[in-house]
Amino acid sequence: MKEIKPNSIQAWLLAARPKTLAGAATPVFIGTALAYAAGYFQWIPALICLLFASLMQIAANFINDLFDYLKGSDREDRLGPKRACSEGWISPNAMKKGIITIITFACALGCGLLFYAGWELIVVGSLCVLFAFFYTTGPYPLSYNGWGDVLVILFFGFVPVGGTYYVQALGWSVDVTIAAIICGLAVDTLLVVNNYRDREADAQSGKRTIIVRFGEPFGRYLYLSLGIVAATLCCFFIPQKGIFAAFVALIYVILHINTWHRMVKIHRGQKLNSILGDSSRNMLLLSILLSLVIAFG
Repeated sequence: MKEIKPNSIQAWLLAARPKTLAGAATPVFIGTALAYAAGYFQWIPALICLLFASLMQIAANFINDLFDYLKGSDREDRLGPKRACSEGWISPNAMKKGIITIITFACALGCGLLFYAGWELIVVGSLCVLFAFFYTTGPYPLSYNGWGDVLVILFFGFVPVGGTYYVQALGWSVDVTIAAIICGLAVDTLLVVNNYRDREADAQSGKRTIIVRFGEPFGRYLYLSLGIVAATLCCFFIPQKGIFAAFVALIYVILHINTWHRMVKIHRGQKLNSILGDSSRNMLLLSILLSLVIAFG
């Protein structure tokens, strides 16, 4: 890679990890599709939700970058994408200022949603900020103690899907719950691939993900199960949307199982980054197809 000038725009763009923004956008698209299907679509709160989710994803990336560096978790033998602080692209002090700036901007933007819903959004927004920190830092960093998957399902499923729907419809439904679970499970496949790839380095660094706790076979079948359950839940929409919902479930489960076979074959090492890319593709395709089916099926 070309030499990166410290604290440059390029360095900040790399630290933001734009490829991860798909995971932030996916639940907003699904929540908006649900609102559209119910006749409650409003583009301004939907856009605010998208921007808030994207900014909070960037803030979380910055926080993970900084505190993993401070903990010494970003070792020289790291298999995943390079981190800005450990590579010297961004100084820790600059990263702290970046975190404060992004979170402040996200919260200011999120306050615009108060015109569409009630004070309870302040609680939800505050929890998003707190858990962005608690994920990596604090006396009990959640990602270091095996809670990462639960947080993904909560903050990439229930909170953004349900929140996006709520600010437009001011309500909740069974459809929202099912769609939130589907979304959370699909996004969690990305975390599982990361943890599967890093299981040996994580064990040496004291990061006790559930794959470190329960071993490689557990991680392998956890990944498989997430996709199968997500595809199965898509069938919930068959009575409403007919064959289109079944088509979404079938396409996703075929792609997911194929990706799983490749993951098991590769087993370890940097080549598992290709599985991360394939999982992201599968997740995006699922979200696009499911959103279209929900909105127009």
